[in-house]
Amino acid sequence: MDKIKYALIAVSVFAVAAIAVMIFYSPAADKYDGFAKCLSENGAKMYGAYWCKHCESQKEIFSGSWQYVDYIECSLPNGGQNELCSNAGITAYPTWEFKNGERVQGELSYKQLSQYSGCAIP
Repeated sequence: MDKIKYALIAVSVFAVAAIAVMIFYSPAADKYDGFAKCLSENGAKMYGAYWCKHCESQKEIFSGSWQYVDYIECSLPNGGQNELCSNAGITAYPTWEFKNGERVQGELSYKQLSQYSGCAIP
């Protein structure tokens, strides 16, 4: 009986601790979530490659908000380019494409992305 009582107490303590962690340590929305969502909603997308240092730098400025950016991975595991990017005529990484069809190669600042997309910077 005592073993069951201790087991129930241990499970209860664990459950309370888990709930507390979820409540107090849940990540707040990143400052640029809205901006990243706006880019995607307004047709902006970035073509890139996993091995591209400039692409990595571009992702880093968005931090956790990167998940909302419309990103197309162009590189294949063997180092070649996938058919989607090849057919789209992508020749450099990163390449940003906007709703009006305009493309810009290279890393872009928030200000530049805002100017091309019409999205407000927070």
